[in-house]
Amino acid sequence: MSNKETDRSEPFSRTRAQHANEMAEDYVEAVQELIATKGECRVQELARHFDVSHVTVSRTVGRLQKDGLLETAPYKPITLTSKGQKLAERVKKRHEIVLQFLLALGVDKKTAQIDSEGIEHHVSEKTLAAMKKFLKR
Repeated sequence: MSNKETDRSEPFSRTRAQHANEMAEDYVEAVQELIATKGECRVQELARHFDVSHVTVSRTVGRLQKDGLLETAPYKPITLTSKGQKLAERVKKRHEIVLQFLLALGVDKKTAQIDSEGIEHHVSEKTLAAMKKFLKR
């Protein structure tokens, strides 16, 4: 493959990889938020949060447990592993930077909140650093 073809395909490869991580990032962020606001996180709360079925959440939690991000047992709350906690903190910081950047650009709060949910998964470290620099002005 020529450099030109590689250069063209790189963004698509990166985006596919980021899509694969989105659900894990959303779930650990939501678990962290629910624990912070309610003291614990349960499947039914995640189902309400994401507006999906209990079964969907249970399957996803099971996958994330296998990936070492979450811990749970029947009739017990969902908790973050140390690996899950680190990911949740990283995602939360990234989300906050993107949200504040959009607000600084003049995007209304509701739109900025919605858009930041998608952008946070796809923003590169370089772009994130530029956003942080912009916000410090």
